[in-house]
Amino acid sequence: MMIRGKELALSMLAVGTAAAVGYVLRSSERIDRSSKSKADLGARLVDREAVPDDATVVDVTSQRLAEIPGARRAIDRAVRNDAREEWAHVTIDREGAWSVVDSVRGALPYYEGSDTEYNGVYVHYNDQIVVLDAIGWARLEEPLH
Repeated sequence: MMIRGKELALSMLAVGTAAAVGYVLRSSERIDRSSKSKADLGARLVDREAVPDDATVVDVTSQRLAEIPGARRAIDRAVRNDAREEWAHVTIDREGAWSVVDSVRGALPYYEGSDTEYNGVYVHYNDQIVVLDAIGWARLEEPLH
């Protein structure tokens, strides 16, 4: 009986050690891998009268605006398509894409509108005013491999 107890204890020790090592390895993989995220930047044209009095209007040549991935593309699409009724949007699908949302809302003068006003960054583009906003974002599942 003594040998069986030692064998059982050694087996349990080996299984427990393997389980602990597996847990540590799996936990470190989650920390090392960034999860993907997805963000949609939208832009639409608005009439000059629709710009709130206390909203700051940014020029399209702004360096901070140029540093936001997809912002200029969304603005260009809105102007090219005369997007007044719907948002012209650009989808950013890569690691850290949701930081674009933070950039739009933090690096630029973001306007929080009331019920009748648009939220977003008001941008002067030639003789037009465009509102730029992050119209959707989500954190996606971690990649399987």
